[in-house]
Amino acid sequence: MKLNLRSYMAFLIWIMSLSLFASEKNNFLFIIVDDLRPELGCYGNKQVISPNIDRLASQGTMFSKAYCNVPVCGASRASVMTGLRPTKDRFIRYNARAHKESGGVTDLAGIFKNNGYTTISIGKVYHERDDYLSSWTHKDSPLITSPSMRDYHLPENQVGRGKYNFQPLGASCEAADEPDEKYFTHQLADAAIDYIDKTEKKQKPWFLAVGFTKPHLPFVAPKKYWDYYKRSDFKLASNPEMPKNSPREARHEWHELRKMYNDIPQTGPVPDEKALELKHGYYACVSFTDAMIGRILDHLDKNNLRKNTTVVLWGDHGWQLGEHGLWCKHANFETSLNTPLIVSAAGQKAAGPSKALVEFVDIYPSLCDLANFDKPSHLEGRSFAPLLKNPRKKWKSEVFSRYHAGDSIHTDRFLYTEWRNNNNGNVSAKMLYDHQRDPNENYNIAGNPEYAEVVKKLSTKLQSHINSWK
Repeated sequence: MKLNLRSYMAFLIWIMSLSLFASEKNNFLFIIVDDLRPELGCYGNKQVISPNIDRLASQGTMFSKAYCNVPVCGASRASVMTGLRPTKDRFIRYNARAHKESGGVTDLAGIFKNNGYTTISIGKVYHERDDYLSSWTHKDSPLITSPSMRDYHLPENQVGRGKYNFQPLGASCEAADEPDEKYFTHQLADAAIDYIDKTEKKQKPWFLAVGFTKPHLPFVAPKKYWDYYKRSDFKLASNPEMPKNSPREARHEWHELRKMYNDIPQTGPVPDEKALELKHGYYACVSFTDAMIGRILDHLDKNNLRKNTTVVLWGDHGWQLGEHGLWCKHANFETSLNTPLIVSAAGQKAAGPSKALVEFVDIYPSLCDLANFDKPSHLEGRSFAPLLKNPRKKWKSEVFSRYHAGDSIHTDRFLYTEWRNNNNGNVSAKMLYDHQRDPNENYNIAGNPEYAEVVKKLSTKLQSHINSWK
């Protein structure tokens, strides 16, 4: 059938509109920061120097009540990337195998690739190098165990570098007077910028995941970032004891720090002087990573790419800095579970911070909405995309986390945790904290008669949640 001139012109316009639509797909920059607490300028901590993350927060929505679903690196990443919750049989350990444990569902990178995006993984995205390899157009994800990712520069700190086998690896902190360029953290930013340039030349939309390891141990950063701070300005945790009436299940021996670094005591607390050094080192590493994030954001701005790039930044879980006598993550306390989440969506004006309860299984469906993808049926979270336009919108009444046999439910006011015997499901211990009266979680009130109805209500919701596991 021949087309008349009018029909032919309409056909050409339709074809051109499809091409224009394809070229107008937004890019996605997906930044993961290991062990990042919500101790940043934008979260109200005026001591930490984080101007670039603060700038990103001002351009989008900063969630103050965002919770990881499991406070251990590999498991948290597996949960986020697959959109599935941890259970007693899934996403438990630091080296969780996302593809195997999820049953091979389409992961977050995979859905972008299936929709025509170039997908790029740099640094620590999944914990395991070979997880979901087919989802990435380009993948460069060395393990945290790689010597280059430890970034030691002084020979005396290089003892035992390499295998993650809980053998002493040298000092827990290092402040070498070396330029940024010699550090893997700087090289990650270089690689991200390089991939952005290469992919833009091909005029294809991209999904770029960049996994920064610092402030993960060891606390290694160029001396200039340590010099941002004075040791005398740091204070020890105000609550170095376990909460009153807390069960033994809430405790752990922070082996990640104690057993892996040769300047940490094998038993007992960290000496005060060392605790202050660790806190100083943590902040120095945060500032170092913030500076590298700033380099990537500046590159987007300089090349007029920021306007059509959605930027998502999240920490895989929190971290203890001596609170309750604990270090590292691996706990059912707020310090392990609450973590930064900032989203700046392309084409949307910043609507301000949000106090809505969100959890990390919500990230996958949210990005599907922002990219206009159909959401896979396996997803277990809820898209928070509406909150980017109205941060004060009425939202979830509770979110959930778990670590090993401990399951937690968060509400606007309470954090309640139950530990169960994995064999018979019987509850062996409970914790309840009233954040309105006790924001630092110093008093476990699960056995307080005044809160009996609260415990009953939250326990019922928690059991219903556990019963819903797929």
